[in-house]
Amino acid sequence: MESTNSFRLRKQALKPIETARSSASQRDEEEVSKNNGQRTCEEEPLSPSSRLYHEPNFNVYVIAIMGCKTRIYPDVVKANLGHTLLRHPRFSSLQVENNGEMRWVPTEVDLERHVIVPELDQNMDSPDKFLEDYVYNLSKTTIDKSQPLWDLHLLNLRTSQSEAVGIFRIHHSLGDGTSLLSLLLACTRQMNDSKALPTIPIRKKKDKKSDRIGIWRILLRFWFVLQVFWNTVVDVFMFIATALFLTDTQNPLKGLPGSESTPRRIVYRTVSLDDIKFVKNAMNTTINDVAFGMTQAGLSRYINRICSENKKDGGATETNNLPKSIRLRSNLLVNIRPAPGIQALADMMEKDAEVKWGNWIGYVLLPFTIAVREDPLDYVRNAKAIIDRKKRSLEAFCTFYIADWALNLFGIKAASALSHKVISRTTMCFSNMVGPVEEIGFCGHPMAFLAPSSYGQPYALMINFQSYIDKMTIVLSVDEGTIPNPHQLCDDIVESLQIIKDTVMTRGLA
Repeated sequence: MESTNSFRLRKQALKPIETARSSASQRDEEEVSKNNGQRTCEEEPLSPSSRLYHEPNFNVYVIAIMGCKTRIYPDVVKANLGHTLLRHPRFSSLQVENNGEMRWVPTEVDLERHVIVPELDQNMDSPDKFLEDYVYNLSKTTIDKSQPLWDLHLLNLRTSQSEAVGIFRIHHSLGDGTSLLSLLLACTRQMNDSKALPTIPIRKKKDKKSDRIGIWRILLRFWFVLQVFWNTVVDVFMFIATALFLTDTQNPLKGLPGSESTPRRIVYRTVSLDDIKFVKNAMNTTINDVAFGMTQAGLSRYINRICSENKKDGGATETNNLPKSIRLRSNLLVNIRPAPGIQALADMMEKDAEVKWGNWIGYVLLPFTIAVREDPLDYVRNAKAIIDRKKRSLEAFCTFYIADWALNLFGIKAASALSHKVISRTTMCFSNMVGPVEEIGFCGHPMAFLAPSSYGQPYALMINFQSYIDKMTIVLSVDEGTIPNPHQLCDDIVESLQIIKDTVMTRGLA
């Protein structure tokens, strides 16, 4: 790891430094006077989905832990935030309620209240444990509504993976997780090119075979439409059933009522992205399939161990101690509005361009298969089958319109109750997000890793996969009252990848 003394901060990447207060107020004055097609400073109402995140049982915050390879300089960070993040209207506006309606009200931003730099003992015994406890204690708190609902904690603390850490905390009403992460990445630049935005890989569409013509093409399209129709009907039925009565089997990962108000222990492990790609290429799957498969394997190992420990006669952990049937599902909150790309967000902050923003939330119920399998590769095969089926469904769009109909017909309280019932009757949340393929710097500070998560959700477990260069970080956000040993669960997922990889190599599939 490059030492602090040998690092020279890239000040050429910075624009002329302005104070945060003067920069924000000057921008507000300029925007008020713009009337020729430019963005104005008029108040706007919160979208229904944004209002949903202010309900008592749905007060969710997004957390992004950023490890840096060098010491963080707060003055440099503040100077950059003034002409990047603060140019987004949601990050320089209050959320004010008046006569039952919440609106975005532009305000003057004081970065001294948003950027927190605690004094730390550099000789502490366990910096990694301190960081973990710091985030845990942060999850016990909320942000004062007298300021825009975000803050940034800068910890010049040397851990096992970084020289310093930045912790972004953003209220979910400001946007969905993918859009918020894209916005943060739009504030970064490549370390080998101070003007270049991060490169995010885009999945290539498979070329259509030209030999499928005539009647066969018509039959294939008809079969595809039929599959989409049937899968959508089944998925919507399961969604309605879950909202009314269908709940997951009680299991060691399922939280108790009131989990949304408990603090979260956030732990993470980093594995080689090349190992995941190795399995992907050998089995002709996707990275998402492998991530889902190794998670199924890790959860199965963990639950099987708990079940063996709970048996009166004491079961062996290597044998199958699982119940005959476990219904365990992940609830994915999907923003069906196409997320603005990093370039669009960067243009918005640089040129005052308009981009679509906000939460248009649909639900996808993703079933996990919990089982002890003789062939470790079956976890990946099963994962691929589940994900391929979900791709042939309009579940997210249909559930969005069901929730929107409930909101318009019965109001925000009913929509909040519907969302809470669907989420609390499932077990967990799972996501996999693609990150930059080259080293990036946040305000000139080279980044070592990125670990996004959240707290305030009504379930006891959230699992996020986040790629960065040649690494994959697995992030768990847990309620310790339900999952008292999150490090063991994280290790089980990591070890499952190694077992799957070893099986591929042993069979010569690569």
